[in-house]
Amino acid sequence: MTNAAMTIVIGFEGSANKIGVGIIRNGEVLSNPRRTYITPPGQGFMPSDTARHHRAVILSILKEALEQAGLKPADIDCVAYTKGPGMGAPLVTVAIVARTVAQLWGKPLLGVNHCIGHIEMGRLITKANNPTVLYVSGGNTQVIAYSERRYRIFGETIDIAVGNCLDRFARVIKISNDPSPGYNIEQMAKKGSHYVELPYTVKGMDVSFSGILSYLEDAADKLLSSGQCTAEDLCFSLQETVFSMLVEITERAMAHCGSQEVLIVGGVGCNLRLQEMMGVMCKERGAKLFATDERFCIDNGAMIAQAGWEMFRSGQVTALEDSWITQRYRTDEVEVTWRD
Repeated sequence: MTNAAMTIVIGFEGSANKIGVGIIRNGEVLSNPRRTYITPPGQGFMPSDTARHHRAVILSILKEALEQAGLKPADIDCVAYTKGPGMGAPLVTVAIVARTVAQLWGKPLLGVNHCIGHIEMGRLITKANNPTVLYVSGGNTQVIAYSERRYRIFGETIDIAVGNCLDRFARVIKISNDPSPGYNIEQMAKKGSHYVELPYTVKGMDVSFSGILSYLEDAADKLLSSGQCTAEDLCFSLQETVFSMLVEITERAMAHCGSQEVLIVGGVGCNLRLQEMMGVMCKERGAKLFATDERFCIDNGAMIAQAGWEMFRSGQVTALEDSWITQRYRTDEVEVTWRD
C-alpha cells in the first residue's frame, strides 16, 4: 500500500479560525475547500465559538472536497488531520471527524504537526530545495532550517506571534476582520507615508512583539486624535517595523546555515510587503526567495494532506489510541522520516 504508484491522502485542518479539507494525489492538489470564522471588528475569535463554527460546516466541506476531486471514500489511502499546535476546542472538533471518517472508511489515520504542514506545502508548491523557512502566522513565528531529520528552530518569538500582534492592533483601531485583519492592515499601509517610530525588539535570534503591541494599545488613541498621524500611517509603521525584525533574524539564520534560499510560509506570508522586504535582502545576498499565495499560505486542508502524504509514504501511521490533539507541539519534536 505505502509504495503504491498513486497515493491519495485527505487532510483535515481546523487549528484556528479556518476550517479546510484538502486532497492530495502524488503532489497534485485535487481539491482544497476552506471556510473562515469571521468575528465583528474589535473582537477576536473564542475557542468555543470557533469550534461551533467548524462543527456546523465541516461535513459540507468534506463533501465539497470529495466532489471537487471526483473521488469516492474508497479511493482515499489515508486520512490526515492536524494534531497541533492550535486552539484546543477547534482541534478536537476536527480530530473527532477525522477519526470517525477513518474508521467508517476503514483507512489509516495520521496526526500531522500544523507547522510541518505549512513547510511541506511550501516546498511542494515553490519547489524550494533546502530553504531557510520563515513561518509567520497568527499563532506562530519561527525561523526554521532542516538538519539531521528535524526541522530545527533557529529563532522564534519569545511572546506573541507576529500575526497575533497585527490582529490585536486591528482590534485596537477597529479594523474589519473580513477577509482578515492582516489583509486589511496591508491595504491600509499602502496609503500610509509617515513613519511613526515603534519599539524594535530583536534579541539574538529571537523577536518580541508584545511590547510593540502594548505601546500601540497605549498610544494609538492619542496619536490619532491629536492628528499626529493617520490610521494608515500606523498600519504602515507597524508593518515596516515588525517585518524588518523578521528579515533580520531570517538573514542571520541564512548566514549561520550557509543557505541560499528563503521560503516564507504561514498566513502572514501572503503579505506582499513582507515578501518585497525579504526579496531585497535575498537579492543583496544573491539568494532566492520562495513564497506562495493565499490559497496555500493561509491554513488549508491540502497542506495537512501533503505532510500526511510524505509521512504515510515513509511508513508512518497513527494508532487510534494515539490520535489525540495537543495545543503545544514543537516543530522540532517531529522526526522527519521522509527527507534524507
